[in-house]
Amino acid sequence: MWVSFVLMIVVMLAGAANALERNDNTTALLWNTPADKATCTQPTSALWVEFGSGQACIRYFAGAAPSRAPVVIVMFHGDRNIEMHRAPEAIQGNTLAAKVRQAAAMTRRAGVPVVIMARPGTYGSSGNHGQRRQAQEFLALNAALDDLRQRYGIGQFVLLGHSGGATVTAALLTLGRTDVKCAVMTSGAFDLVQRAQMIRQSKGLPSRPGRDTNGLLNPYDPGQHIDGIKKVPGRELFIIGNPDDQIAPFSLQQGFYNALKRAGHEPQLIEAAAVPPANHQLRNDIGLKTAAGCAKD
Repeated sequence: MWVSFVLMIVVMLAGAANALERNDNTTALLWNTPADKATCTQPTSALWVEFGSGQACIRYFAGAAPSRAPVVIVMFHGDRNIEMHRAPEAIQGNTLAAKVRQAAAMTRRAGVPVVIMARPGTYGSSGNHGQRRQAQEFLALNAALDDLRQRYGIGQFVLLGHSGGATVTAALLTLGRTDVKCAVMTSGAFDLVQRAQMIRQSKGLPSRPGRDTNGLLNPYDPGQHIDGIKKVPGRELFIIGNPDDQIAPFSLQQGFYNALKRAGHEPQLIEAAAVPPANHQLRNDIGLKTAAGCAKD
């Protein structure tokens, strides 16, 4: 009788744990929250990182187990300025289950493991997305890549970023990483103060000297830190955009490409079809296709 009672308790606890896990999978991920190590406990989707100027909980979403994978694509979303002003429950796809499904779909298309890494302040990562493109954002993500590689025994990364995510990718390169096989930057935001000035001018808004589109001074601009990018044999750098991009001016993407060339790198600049009228979102999944091709080489 005692054995039966114990077994019943075990079954009940297991059921409760499964229910909790299912609930966690479908609960809205929090946005713009402070770093809290006590809540950064998800063993397959959270990394507690400490770096020189701070600490953070960075969430990631794996489409397939990346354990001992020779190459993993890590993707960074673009800015989520509209979403961050909504209640977490009102943000589309803002659950662990939804992000894992997205990563799994990308993994199937790419044919290699894809991990989506959430930028600070978004999709459960601690931090303030309103403070994006400050050095703190990139240092946190750089530390998260280190911990992700150690946790799973990953060989190399292919970094993929769109728009603000392309800025992340470029910034991570400038921090001296040598484990990046390939970097794919689509519709990237570069020359951040000049970009802000161009956008304000196009909208008839007053100039704000020295400030980026967030209204912040001293953004971490990858173009000003190109000397930190290591020359790695065989590494490929792709800058992909549309000449009519209304959000990330193509001339500034070209400027970053030219700066890379002057520094002795061998980047590729590719013009791609885009969705009008903004011509910022590129067609034909070109970013993921390029990253997948590089990962398989």
